[in-house]
Amino acid sequence: MSLSESNQAQHNSLLSSDSQRTLYPYVTGTSVVALKYKDGILMAADMGGSYGSTLRYKSVERMKPVGKHSLLGASGELSDFQELLRYLDELILYDNMWDDGNSLGPKEVHNYLTRVMYNRRNKFNPLWNTLVLGGVKNGQKYLGTVTMIGVHFEDNHVATGFGNHLARPILRDEWHENLSFEDGVKILEKCMRVLLYRDRSAVNKLQIAKITEEGVTISQPYSLKTFWGFSAFQNPTVGAEGSW
Repeated sequence: MSLSESNQAQHNSLLSSDSQRTLYPYVTGTSVVALKYKDGILMAADMGGSYGSTLRYKSVERMKPVGKHSLLGASGELSDFQELLRYLDELILYDNMWDDGNSLGPKEVHNYLTRVMYNRRNKFNPLWNTLVLGGVKNGQKYLGTVTMIGVHFEDNHVATGFGNHLARPILRDEWHENLSFEDGVKILEKCMRVLLYRDRSAVNKLQIAKITEEGVTISQPYSLKTFWGFSAFQNPTVGAEGSW
């Protein structure tokens, strides 16, 4: 085979090769829980990274500041979260280059994320995350979420993953508009404790972040006090013979 024929054959094989898609996430983070409180937004997430069902990494930060006014938390595929952070770094840099005294607020960042997620979904190559975006700008608190297919909404409290099933009922019962910082942290810790008991992917090492007009503060990792002596934990299959 001549060199030109070899190059042509290689070219044809490249053209005919199938494009690759993320068919299933590899390393994932579990729930993010967030709520509005008196002075801003509080958000909580543990630091586990699961490789399939194996809790492989235990120091993964899943909450990051975005620009001056926003805080982003993510569950789902961690490499896709890193890719999103690269997109957001470019967005914030481009915004700062105008040097016009304006900066992107949380509503603008949330809208941008919904467009990115929906765009990737339409290409059948989604970013495998559910995102929580909170922030404060000009005294206005903002809290929203967006899924991997672009479904998005705003609310006074949001949760992703297992938290959407187990934490939201607690938030509906106990949240009110004038929550203090201390009371907000207590509610988030209660939610994270329930998730720790019930979600196999959760790890007892979490961070709580807050964002106010002054900026973002993310706590050092810490653990919750737990009690595993409940009778339901001693023999969980009692009364459930024959079920899976």
